Amino acid sequence: MEENKKFKLVTSKKTRYLLPNILTLAGVCLGISSIKFSIDGNYIVAVNFILFAAILDALDGRIARLIKGTSEFGKELDSLTDFVSFGIAPVFVLYFWELNTYGKLGWAITLIYSVCCVLRLARFNLTKIEEKQEWKNNFFEGVPSPAGGLLILMPLICELTNLNLGLDIKNLTPYLTVVVAILLVSKVPTLSLKKITISPKTTVFLLLTVGIVFIALLFYTLEALLIFGIVYLISIPVSIYIYSKQNKQNSKKISEEDHEDIL
Repeated sequence: MEENKKFKLVTSKKTRYLLPNILTLAGVCLGISSIKFSIDGNYIVAVNFILFAAILDALDGRIARLIKGTSEFGKELDSLTDFVSFGIAPVFVLYFWELNTYGKLGWAITLIYSVCCVLRLARFNLTKIEEKQEWKNNFFEGVPSPAGGLLILMPLICELTNLNLGLDIKNLTPYLTVVVAILLVSKVPTLSLKKITISPKTTVFLLLTVGIVFIALLFYTLEALLIFGIVYLISIPVSIYIYSKQNKQNSKKISEEDHEDIL
């Protein structure tokens, strides 16, 4: 009797491990290239490259899990790439655009952000969630590096869109960079979409949302990034509220289970 073979999206073992890592390396190339374009004064391309790097960062892990190509090497490579693409590239773009005008202080802010990002990534790699607290997989501890990299670029994006808010957006650059750097290493809970399951009823709505986001990024890239950045900042207090609520419910549940065990 013939054994039933499980269907595999990618049959070659080498290809399964290679494909996600190629996407990861493409992300780091985009991050480094964004620095080059910022030196040339082409900030629109620099911002777009960091955006593309963030998209690849969101895809490589999901593709690796989909084709069963996850590995320890890929995990470490992803962290190193995140540091380059979101811990170095965005803040260097800002440095060449505005932070350099602050002299030594501007360089110090650049270093502070990069150091906070690498600390955040190191902590993330060491974080292990207990079985009884699996609900925490729905949250990040602090702002993730791709989100942080895009958030600090908001003043530059505002300038590139010629958005007139009645104030000099450039002056906010050093303050926003420091605030985001602190959020990177903070323990503020932020929503993670990695473990969220989608019910069949909401699939159509999800696809429609993804389509709208794709079209917005395609035709109104900078404006869409600005809106997403504002929405993300608003979502942080919402995340804190949801986390606090779930934490209380989980603590109560564990307390009741421990009480039953004693009895």
